[in-house]
Amino acid sequence: MVLINRWGVKPTMAQVHALLYLSAEPLTAEDIAEALSVARSNASSSLRELQNWQLVQATHQMGDRREFFSTSEVVRQRVEREIEPTIATLGRLATEARAEKQPEVTARIASMHVFLQEMHGWYQQMTKLPPNTLRSLVNLGAGVTKWAPSLRKAKGKR
Repeated sequence: MVLINRWGVKPTMAQVHALLYLSAEPLTAEDIAEALSVARSNASSSLRELQNWQLVQATHQMGDRREFFSTSEVVRQRVEREIEPTIATLGRLATEARAEKQPEVTARIASMHVFLQEMHGWYQQMTKLPPNTLRSLVNLGAGVTKWAPSLRKAKGKR
């Protein structure tokens, strides 16, 4: 619940998203309301908000007038809404600081800009990996650093 509050997400909205994420099949608003024991109107308003955030998509099934809802991964949406615009803004700010001849400010902004670009590039590479490969990498955790050349050299100097 702490993350929900930090991200400005209402609890029911988070529950709806989690249910859709974990569901193997798209669900109707009625299915969601019943599964979460919330009012149909509460489920509907949460679905509308999630659609506004582009986290939930509505589809129709042949012979059924109801909407069926499904979701994509939150990370991809947050990258598009937050990280990519931040990278663009940092690039613009670095250019402005450079033009105003502020070398210290330029260096700090440029450093953050490069860091976020590198992390974004890494994220894009990771999204192309098969889920089992990605899971294996995540399970390696900090152990993966033993292969980093700069860290091996630093350990040898101790």
